Parts: sequence; structure tokens; C-alpha cells
Amino acid sequence: MKSFSHPRWRQLFSCLTLAVTLLVAFAATARADDPAPPVPDKTGAFQTTPNAYSVPGYTKPDPDKATSKELAVAVDAVAQSASHGIFASNFTWTLIAGFLVMFMQAGFALVETGLIRAKNAAHTMSMNFMVYALGMFGFFVCGFALMCGGLNGTAIGGPASLGGTPTLHSMFTVGSSVNGDSGWGLFGTTGFFLSGNGYDSAAIVLFLFMMVFMDTTATIVTGACAERWSFKSFFIFSIFIGGLIYPIFGCWVWGGGWLAQLGYRVGLGHGAVDYAGSGVVHLQGGALALVTAWLIGPRIGKYGKNGKVNPVPAHHIPMVQIGTFILAFGWFGFNAGSSLAGADGRIGIIATNTMVAGMAATVSGVVYMWTVHGKPDPSMMCNSLLAGLVAITSPCAFVTPVGAFIIGGVAGVLVVWSVFFFDRLKIDDPVGAISVHGTNGVWGLVAVGLFSDGSYGAGWNAVGATDYLGVAGRGVTGLFYGDSKQLMAQFVEVGVGIAWNVVAGGLIFWAIGKVLGSNRVSAEVEIAGLDIPEMGAPGYPEFIKHIAPEEVPAAEVAMATSPAE
Repeated sequence: MKSFSHPRWRQLFSCLTLAVTLLVAFAATARADDPAPPVPDKTGAFQTTPNAYSVPGYTKPDPDKATSKELAVAVDAVAQSASHGIFASNFTWTLIAGFLVMFMQAGFALVETGLIRAKNAAHTMSMNFMVYALGMFGFFVCGFALMCGGLNGTAIGGPASLGGTPTLHSMFTVGSSVNGDSGWGLFGTTGFFLSGNGYDSAAIVLFLFMMVFMDTTATIVTGACAERWSFKSFFIFSIFIGGLIYPIFGCWVWGGGWLAQLGYRVGLGHGAVDYAGSGVVHLQGGALALVTAWLIGPRIGKYGKNGKVNPVPAHHIPMVQIGTFILAFGWFGFNAGSSLAGADGRIGIIATNTMVAGMAATVSGVVYMWTVHGKPDPSMMCNSLLAGLVAITSPCAFVTPVGAFIIGGVAGVLVVWSVFFFDRLKIDDPVGAISVHGTNGVWGLVAVGLFSDGSYGAGWNAVGATDYLGVAGRGVTGLFYGDSKQLMAQFVEVGVGIAWNVVAGGLIFWAIGKVLGSNRVSAEVEIAGLDIPEMGAPGYPEFIKHIAPEEVPAAEVAMATSPAE
């Protein structure tokens, strides 16, 4: 091995040293001429630096040389980018909230199925599953157009948070013009099949959100008519709910229609105010549940002689309680999502009011049942929580947390009273849907007219954009805070909501029964269980014994169907 002192090694080392020296010198020269390298961004600050992606067409102006025109172009480009960001966040928030509400369908399915008998589990679960598609079908075909197609057909206008949905502008109206409208709005006339004016990005976001709300109304009826409703009748009636019954009333309140116009046209506060749907969603569902449960009649054996009520135990209480928690979770999308704006600073209060009301209702309902009836009752515990959520759905944006607590506390007891009241009337409601959604839907609407404190809702329904009751920025205000007229508007919505759904829903349900021969399965099928005769498959093949309808003894049918004395 040659030593380092050998001339050849010294020459090689000299060459390497010269090369490294020249390379370093060149790099130093290059760095002196190049701009400073970017500093690593550890806080995401690059997001505030405009570029061609964040601000299309943006070119950074030279402060010393830019003309006023160039500055104006740059400002407009930044404004457009900011606008896009705001609307994008609102679209995202509304869609995510809609996804939460859609998942509530699973909660309803678990609650209703758990509360009925095991022999009907597959039938009840299938109604809750299928109503999603059936209601959406009706809403897609014509329901959305009837409900929202005229959003800009009155002075109220479409949701500003989604860009105002200007393509939804055609409303069928009657009467004279006030405040620039063309009369009292009755229903929209554009956006059928989400085509034409409905094929619009903002309109379709609104469709998704409104659709899942409609589906909540449709599924309420499945609980009230469970264990005796023919699947054929259910199939047809659910399409009518999504395509006609729900959208018409929805237009009157949320689509710029005549109930919303009561404020600026005749001076009843801010018109009918229903933030997230105690009326549009829950009162409608409860009223439809009432009329259909009455028309279809009680389950065989539910009411005995001399008015005796024979309780029908739920087959799966844990399922009911899990479903209730799913509903409570989805309700945050229901209420806070109704802002249609992730940038609305009120959404935290809305979500918290929702939670507080549910808590208060659960506590008050359990304490009442425990004190008066001796036991907490798990099923009534769940219905109390749901009743509080229903009641706060309309006033959630307009009341204080203390107001939400009171509203929920009343709801928790009110639902118990209501369940026993309808049992005394022999209106059989297997899941308490009439009481949870109908009775407390009414209470929620009335609560708006009592507890709204004026801190939110300035300009609601085209009323008081600058000031209300002489106070700048004042919003929706209830009786306890100085506005009795708002309570009057809420009572009008209550009366109209009940009347429309009982009359329209009742007539359609009656007509379907006439066409099919009956809305109800035969006594033999009801006694045997609806799973196999109606659905072709049992819910629990390994745990309960199913019998065929023809195996039910005639004497048992005769005894079961004989009128109670």
C-alpha cells in the first residue's frame, strides 16, 4: 500500500481541495445573487398569501407604481376569493349537517323497532329503511319545487348564506302586492326533478338539507301506525308526504310563503318563526301520526273493556336507548345546521341550547315518572329526552340557555301527560310519536313566542332589518321580552299546521285505504306477526316462533276483533 507521502496521492488531494474550494466559492456567489430561501411555515401562514389558486387572476400590485385601476382589480380579486371561501364553508357546513340529520334515520329505526313486539321487527325496521327512499322520491319529483321553488318569489328571499338561490324565484301567489311581492305565497313552481332552475349548485345543497328534514316527518308516521299498517299503504302514503303534504306547509313557513309573510304584511311580529322545525318537521309528523293512527285504529288487544289500557311491552329497550342517543347526536345537525352558515356566530349557542333542553327534559320526565308512577320507566325516559329536543328545535336560536332549560323541563313532563291523554282517547300510538313530536312541536312553536329575547334574528322574514320595537339590531322577540304579536303568529302556525295535515293527510290516507281495500293488515296477519306475511322474512328467526296467519285459530280472531264493551 502506498503511503500518503507518495507524489500521486498528494496530487490527487490537491485536485480535490481545489475542486471543493471552487464549488464553495461558486455556491457563495450564487447565494449572494439569489433571493433569500423561504422560511419553513410552522403555523399555516401561507394560507393568507394570495396565489393563482386562492385568488384566480390575482397579480400583486407594486405599491409605488400601481394605478388606481390596477389596485381596484386586485381588491376585487381578493373580495371574490373571500366570497368564495365564505360560501364554500357554508356549503360544507350545510352538507355535513345534512349528513348528520340523515343518520337520524338509523336512530328512528332503532327506537321504533325496539318499542314494538319482536314478531313485527323486520316490518317496522323496513318501513324506517324504505321511507328514506320513498319520501325522497316524492321530494325529488315535485316536493322540493313546491316547497322551495318560490324562495325568491316574495319579499323574504332565499338564504343569503348560500348565495340567495336566485334561480328559485317562481311562486304561485294570490292577493295584492305588499313590499314588492306579488301577493301571498302558496307554493313554488320551479325546480321539479332538480332540473331547469333546480339544476344549480346552491339549490341542490339546499335540496339535500331540506330532504333529510322531510324524511324525519315521514318516518314519524311509521311509528304511530306500527304493527298493523299494510306495507302497500305505507309505500304510497310516504310518497305523498314527500311530494305534497310536507312541501306545501313547508313552503308557507320556510319557502317564503304566507305564514312567513305575516310579519311584514300584517304586522304579526316576524311572521311565523320556526328556526329548525318544531312546526314544519315535528308538528307535521305528529299531526299526521294522529290522524293516521285514529283512522287505522288501535292494535288488537290494546284497549280492553271499560276503557282499560293493556300495555304492549317493548321487545328491546337497549335498542331504544341506543337509537335515542343517535337521534340526540344527529339533532346537533338538525338545529345548528339550520343556520346554513358555518360562519354564523350563533351556532354554538344553538347547539348548547339543544343540549341543555334535552338534559332538562330527561331529568324532569324521569323525576315525574318516578314520583307519580313509582318507577323511572326507560322508554318514557327516552321519550322525555326526545320531547325536549323537539321543543327546542324552533326556539333554539332565539332563547337564552336558561330559557332552553325551562322549555326542556316543561317538555319532559308534557310528553308523559300527552301519552296518557291519548291512551284515554283510545288512540293507539306504539312509540309515543304523537306526544313526542306533535304535542311538543306545538310547545316548541309557542315557546318562540314566549322566550325569544331579541338578541338574534334581525331582519328575519324581511322584518326589522335595521331596528325592531325601536331598538337597533333587535331580532325575534317573545311575549316575556315585550312583543305579544310574535306569540299570535306562532299560534297561527300551530293552527294551520294541525289543520292542513289532519285534513290533507287524513283525506289522502282514507283514499289510499279505499283504493287498496284497507290501510291495515288482516286480523290473522296482525296476530301472527307482520314480518313473514308482509316482508317475507322474520326479524329474529332463531329467537321467536313464527306462525302463519292461516294457523291463527278462528276463535282467537273472533275474540280479538270483537268490540270492547
